[in-house]
Amino acid sequence: MVVATMAWLSGATKTLHYRQIFSNHHHHHQKSSPSTLGILAFETAKTMSRLVSLYNSLTDHQIFKLRKEIMRSKGVTYLNSKDEGFLLNLACSERLEDLNQAAITVSRLGQKCSDFGLNRFDIIYNNLKHGIIDLGKLEFGARNVHKIIERMEKSIYSTANLHAALENLAELESSERKLERWKNTLGPKQMSNLEYVKEKIAFQNKQVQHYREISLWNQGFDKNVEHMARIVCVIYARICSIFGPYISDLPSLSKNTRPNSNHKKLQFWFHHQLDEELDYCLMEDRDKHGKPISRSGPIPNNSKKDKVRFFSHEMNQNSPDNKNRSAIKKNNGVFALAPPATVGGSGLSLRYANIIIHAERCLYAPAIIGEDARQALYEMLPARLKTTVKTKLKRHWLKKEEASDVSDGYSMAEGWRDALEEIMGWLVPMAHDTVTWQAERNLERQKFDSKPTVLLLQTLHYSDLEMTEAAIIEVLVGLSCIYRYENRSLPGSGSASVHMII
Repeated sequence: MVVATMAWLSGATKTLHYRQIFSNHHHHHQKSSPSTLGILAFETAKTMSRLVSLYNSLTDHQIFKLRKEIMRSKGVTYLNSKDEGFLLNLACSERLEDLNQAAITVSRLGQKCSDFGLNRFDIIYNNLKHGIIDLGKLEFGARNVHKIIERMEKSIYSTANLHAALENLAELESSERKLERWKNTLGPKQMSNLEYVKEKIAFQNKQVQHYREISLWNQGFDKNVEHMARIVCVIYARICSIFGPYISDLPSLSKNTRPNSNHKKLQFWFHHQLDEELDYCLMEDRDKHGKPISRSGPIPNNSKKDKVRFFSHEMNQNSPDNKNRSAIKKNNGVFALAPPATVGGSGLSLRYANIIIHAERCLYAPAIIGEDARQALYEMLPARLKTTVKTKLKRHWLKKEEASDVSDGYSMAEGWRDALEEIMGWLVPMAHDTVTWQAERNLERQKFDSKPTVLLLQTLHYSDLEMTEAAIIEVLVGLSCIYRYENRSLPGSGSASVHMII
């Protein structure tokens, strides 16, 4: 039966029915698994990386960081939301999406195992999500769990080395083939190069063979899939422990289990802080009733709360790879549910992130920004932003001409620079996180990296479109004024687009 063959899960079931689900079929479905993972070692290592990353993202330190730094950062509170319930829902849902994708791969690899429990891991995972398995038995941070994580990290490292060695071998063999094609026309020097390449190929083959022996390539299915299956269940239990009190879709932990002291401290801190310390960085003054007044008008708490529902409890076995934005949208329910009034819902998150990063270079490294680069920045803007920037600049210069106060250009430029540095201080991190988020989910460029990934709430994807565009316009107008006051524009240039940005 499933529970008997997966000893680490025995005792965690809540009903006798679950123990007997496969009892009538167990002896008829025993099968031998392939001897080693072989080429599937790379997919296994990437799945392990994803699981270790998720595990690391749910440690006490990372949860404290989420609550005290990320959710209270200026960019998130101003452009995304100040509603902690919404942000927690978003963070939880994204972690569950990532876990579901990892569970799909574990389930597929489990089909190749000899252990019948691993063959049917998809059913075990769905039962876990429906509360049939006691989550309290799956303790996060236990010593044996730490040992599994350490073994997985070693396997990831050795398999990553094998991947790199195979890539180097492929490059050397390509060079050898090119030299062989021109062998008859090569001189003595080129012939020595050919011999040198052959020697390197022989050495590289030995390296590849060594890494195959110590990596996942030469290991069996059952042990590694069982480790991943266990970590999937532990991570799911941890998500329920942290976010469960605020998200009704998640099953609750068993009341009979007694969490360790660190867990109780984290639960107390995390759950009670939601109702306290509401003085956000953008909140400065209070009205006569004692309520905080925002000087920058953050998005109302109910602006997205009723529009977005994230959870998807079923494993989609037909999910496509994250090759581009449309693939990510199909593969990530949280990504796809951004409302039309957000930057991501309008399909502009990556474009606006690149504009902001380009503007950052213009502000902090103007010496390396030429006319072509400034022209490229202008061309990146949507038509309505071009029009708005032009209109706002014309009004600004008209006011300055009427005031006839253009003598102190240096002080005016410094004033604009101070204002832009304040805006860019919270806008730029969100732009960089947007680019990072996209890169981390591009399977073609995905590396064997187990550090915690960027959350969608840290990016521009769920940012209010109107407020984000207003910030970008302010930055571009400020850059234009700085360049004009500091005489950095190109003399004699008649290009309107250049004058708008420099």
